[in-house]
Parts: sequence; C-alpha cells; structure tokens
Amino acid sequence: MAKTKTLFFCQNCGHESPKWMGKCPSCNQWNTFAEEVVKKESTARHDWNGDDDRKRTSKPRTLNEVESGKEVRISTPDQELNRVLGGGIVPGSMILIGGEPGIGKSTLMLQLALSLKHLKVLYVSGEESEQQIKMRADRLAASTNESCYIFTETNTQNIFQGIKQLQPELVIIDSIQTLFSDVLDSTAGSIGQVRQCAGELMKFAKETDTPVFLVGHITKDGMLAGPKVLEHMVDTVLQFEGDRHLAYRILRTTKNRFGSTSEIGIYEMFGNGLREVSNPSEILISQKDGPLSGATIGATIEGNRPLLIEIQSLVSPASYGTPQRTPTGFDQKRLNMLLAVLEKRCGFKMGVHDVFVNMAGGIRVEDPAIDLAVCASVVSSMEELPVSEKICFAAEVGLGGELRAVNRIDQRISEAEKLGFTEIYISKFGQKSVDFKKAKITVKSFGKLTEVFQDLFG
Repeated sequence: MAKTKTLFFCQNCGHESPKWMGKCPSCNQWNTFAEEVVKKESTARHDWNGDDDRKRTSKPRTLNEVESGKEVRISTPDQELNRVLGGGIVPGSMILIGGEPGIGKSTLMLQLALSLKHLKVLYVSGEESEQQIKMRADRLAASTNESCYIFTETNTQNIFQGIKQLQPELVIIDSIQTLFSDVLDSTAGSIGQVRQCAGELMKFAKETDTPVFLVGHITKDGMLAGPKVLEHMVDTVLQFEGDRHLAYRILRTTKNRFGSTSEIGIYEMFGNGLREVSNPSEILISQKDGPLSGATIGATIEGNRPLLIEIQSLVSPASYGTPQRTPTGFDQKRLNMLLAVLEKRCGFKMGVHDVFVNMAGGIRVEDPAIDLAVCASVVSSMEELPVSEKICFAAEVGLGGELRAVNRIDQRISEAEKLGFTEIYISKFGQKSVDFKKAKITVKSFGKLTEVFQDLFG
C-alpha cells in the first residue's frame, strides 16, 4: 500500500512547502498554509483522451518552419463580449471569468451557450442541477437551442468521456472550483485540485482547438480564488464587476493574449437576463431637470471606446476638524493632488472643506484626461456655480496648474459632438496634429487651469 503523502499549500498564491510555515515566502501573507493530501501515481498521468504522453514525439523547429495560419475568431451575437475578447473567441483558447456571487456569471455564460446556434456547445455545471439550469433558461426567455447540451458532473474524467461522445465545439465549465481529478486525493476547490483540473482542461483545449470558458470564484479581497498560477495558465482573464444592488455590470479584461487589456463591456441586468449597452454614455450621464452645481462631464477612453462620464462633487465646510476626501470610482491620491493644485495654484481654500467625488454609473476611471472635469466639478460645488450641461472637458492637470495634452483627442471631440455637446475644453498643447475646422462643436483650448475658470465662471 502506497504511503500517503501530504504537502502544505499557500491558499493565497499556491506556494508549495513540505512543512507548515507561518509566513508564506512567496506572497508574504501570514497563516495561509493548509495541508493537502497528494497521491503520486506510478503510471502515466491522466490525460484527457487517456493516451500516454511518452508516445508522442516532437522536435524543435525554427519560426520559418512554422506555418502562420490566418487567425480565425468565433464571432458571438454578444458584441460586448466580442469587444473585450479582442474581436471574438480564439479557437483553442481558455478564458477565465470571475466575479462576486450573484453578479451574473452563470447568466452570462448560459446566454452565450444559448445564443451560439451554429456551434455545438457543452455547458458543464457542478453547482446546479439540470432542472435548475432549465429554470434559468426559461427565465432568460431565450429561444431553444438544439445544439446546446447540459452536463452536470464534477469529475474531470467523466467530463472528458462526455466530451469524447459529444465532440463539442465550445465547452463552458461552471465552475472550476467544483471540479476534482482522481489524480489527487485532496478535496474539490483546493489549490492542488484547481491547478490539476485547469491543467487537464488546458491540454484538451490546445490539442483539439476547442475554446473553454471557466467560471471562477473570487475571495473576499476581490481576487480570483485558487492559485495564482491559474491566471498564468489561461489565455484571457475577465472580471465581471458591478454592484448587486444596481442594474449595471461591467465586463473588464485584466489579461488577454489575443487582444487589448483595456477594453470593457457594459451590460444591464433585467429579470430576463443581461442586455448589452451599446451606448454607455446613456448610463454614465444622469438625467436631471436642470443644471446643478458640482456636476460636470468628462471625456475618457476605455480601450478603443470613448466614453462621456458625469463627475459629481460635493464640497462642504469640515465640521470635525480633519477634512474628509472621499472619492468613489476615482483614485484617492490623485484627488488629493488635484485639491492641492487648486489650493496652491488657484487660491481656493480646500483645506477647510470636506470633498466628496463620485463617478456616475458605478464605473471606475483611471484616465488622467478627466482631471479638468474633476477640478471644474469641485470648484462648481464650492462656489455654487453650475456648469452648463452642454460643456465637457478633456485635459490632464499638472502640478504647476498647467493643462497637459491627452491622447486621441479627436475621438473624444467626435464623441462629444455626436452626443449633442456644444463646447469642449482641452489643452492648447494637444491640438497641433488635429484639424478642428470640420467639427460642429466649439473647441476651447487653454494652457492653465486659472484660464479655464475665468472663461467658465467669469
């Protein structure tokens, strides 16, 4: 009888150790090691098709010997998903999608499986029964798809047997933390099992050119659960974000070997599923009766998509000594820097006021091009001077109070013109290579922040 072997794995990063350690030497986290039973088999390791790896032979080749085939992507009816994937699903790729419980990961994947009517799709669920999946499909009010197959199984060997019989063209696993392999004795969801199951699925995807979607859980810190090597193994990592109490969801790319990592897709959650939001500005600009102080519009860009987002500010006298700086959807340190510029370069007494800044629509913005919009919003709230709804801003603010140029200013101006804005404030240093004569919107360019306030508020 083989001796049982145990190892200790860090539950945060997956670091392996033969003994328990208080502090992980890899990620420097305390009390994260857990003991897991590991069984090493004497025979060849399990493969998805049961073959022995030693029978395959390969030799090194130069790049000139490798044929460069044309990249053919699988286009889906979901244009938002196509955008974040870089144009569609790449055959043989493995895509990991993570998010909080109840955010809509399973709904998004089931909608995708039901919409791909020209492909044979296998939806593997380890969390729900067939009846529960049927109830979800009925709630989505989607038309029946005869090429979508449901399989409720958690053992990887049984899953691969079902794959051999069906020969699907797309596989969806919901979720990777529920799978287990007979190679290891540890429980499902452990570090070793997640790594082993993901490795077997990766081998299957690469050898058969079958794309695989993995649904993953996240930890309380918002990170994907399981070893960090899981994110290194897959080709694309998607993060499904949003407040469960709000209707809007954001699908963000954090890693993509076949496209940009700065793309986002926006959805709206209804009782019958997720709806694509093709014009995000409709949710990022709130509807109001008239001009309000502290509300401005900034032009930002996420990936290849220009967005106009509303910045809301509230400035009030500090009542408890130390003033508060509370941004929502904006960087805390950058807000402190902009407030320091307003006090040092423009003469506003920001040190005795509480400042609250909010990005409308629940989106998080890291583009420095909204600096001017944030400054205008703060001053508008402080002086109780509303800014016209037909004005937007696109410029970065430097430490000297100067306006710095931002990239792709022509796309920002075009988006503002399309949405009916009449004026846009930009930096005068960013208009050298752009022709504004054809634009129907008034482009005002300035070099300093004080010049903008003089023109805006008088």
